[in-house]
Amino acid sequence: MASFARMVKGQVRHYSAPLDMAIPASKQKYIPSSGTYPKGFSVSGTHVGVKASNTKFPDLALISSETPCSAAAVFTTNKFQAAPVQVSRSTLQSRQGEGIRSVVINSGCANAVTGKGGLEDAVSMGTKVDECNGLTDPSTLVMSTGVIGQRLPITKILSKIPTAHSTLNSNHNSWLTTARAICTTDTFPKLLSQTFTLPSSPGHTYSLAGMTKGAGMIHPNMATLLGVLCTDAPIAPSILRPLLLHAVSRSFNSISVDGDTSTNDTIAILANGAAGGVPITSATSPDYAAMQTVLTTFAQSLSQLVVRDGEGATKFVTVRVQNSPDYDSARLIASTIARSPLVKTALYGRDANWGRILCAIGYTQGVKEGVVVPERTSVSFRPVDGSAELKLLVNGEPEQVDEARASVILQEEDLEIVVDLGGQEGAEEAVYWFCDFSHEYVTINGDYRT
Repeated sequence: MASFARMVKGQVRHYSAPLDMAIPASKQKYIPSSGTYPKGFSVSGTHVGVKASNTKFPDLALISSETPCSAAAVFTTNKFQAAPVQVSRSTLQSRQGEGIRSVVINSGCANAVTGKGGLEDAVSMGTKVDECNGLTDPSTLVMSTGVIGQRLPITKILSKIPTAHSTLNSNHNSWLTTARAICTTDTFPKLLSQTFTLPSSPGHTYSLAGMTKGAGMIHPNMATLLGVLCTDAPIAPSILRPLLLHAVSRSFNSISVDGDTSTNDTIAILANGAAGGVPITSATSPDYAAMQTVLTTFAQSLSQLVVRDGEGATKFVTVRVQNSPDYDSARLIASTIARSPLVKTALYGRDANWGRILCAIGYTQGVKEGVVVPERTSVSFRPVDGSAELKLLVNGEPEQVDEARASVILQEEDLEIVVDLGGQEGAEEAVYWFCDFSHEYVTINGDYRT
């Protein structure tokens, strides 16, 4: 009986999404109660029932602009690219990033590895939205998320797109409902918004809003995540793409939950210029630098919500690799630590097993010669309360670790691991965000389809 009780207890989901889609109390703090959303955009979340088991929750999201937008996107590098990825990439290329009006997203089915029929379904979703907008040329990006290898219930989806279009709204509740419509194993909708200004247009206040989804199959480049960013700032298509690439490389491509990457990943940005002001047309302008900072910081905050909702996760961990001769090597080391199962399970067990961190540093592939020198490598835990670092290794020499203090630090939800490669002060630094591995992760993914 004791053995059976342990087995049953192991199947209880403490950190995954409740069956009634209620948001866990511990995640309520990440839900915005209000927002400042970009002019000219409206959104909706509609129930379709893509999965037969979903009888009432929204699973079709529509984001639309009143006017044509500059647009750009970053897609998965997985060779098995889902139909919506292929269709959206083609739409952006054919339009050269101009004239995009909408994004339509379904959850519950990935429409991935579905052959010619899957491509036709993705095209038909975009076409239906274009018809609702009174357009004939492809002007809609399409995204899907869910189980791989199954066809969409396309008739059901197409029948509900007009409903989604007719219920478009720009208020906060609509944005939150739309963010919820793209969730799968997420335990909470991920939505952020902010205002900002640009040097050349001091009299204009701009807004930036973004929603994303993802909880598992998360690792660059990219992960089982979707994201849509919208701004009313005027940005030329040729400028928008490099802005997005820079932001994504330091945000959505700097997170990891489990080291897996998916077939559907897409992060898109739409800029409609509805707030007016001087358009950003040059990468050398002060506005470009300012916009790059705003967008990157915003994308980091949005992507970190994915890590905080990692399947079965109990910890949010920042790994900072500093004083490296080059950024790429620092990033590779940070990434290796972030996806190490041994590091992640030690953190779950609240075990200050720093040898696992050191091991991951040492086997990192692709690091340039001379970057990792054991005699000048240091590792420490940095508490989030601002107290002194707990030094674990200093210039290759192990410290006498205060296990009691280590236990206290590891009890916290947030933790920072600092790796100092001992290079010249002010050298390159890379940051990654990841979570731990718990029993819950195995439970969630062991019965994902059932």
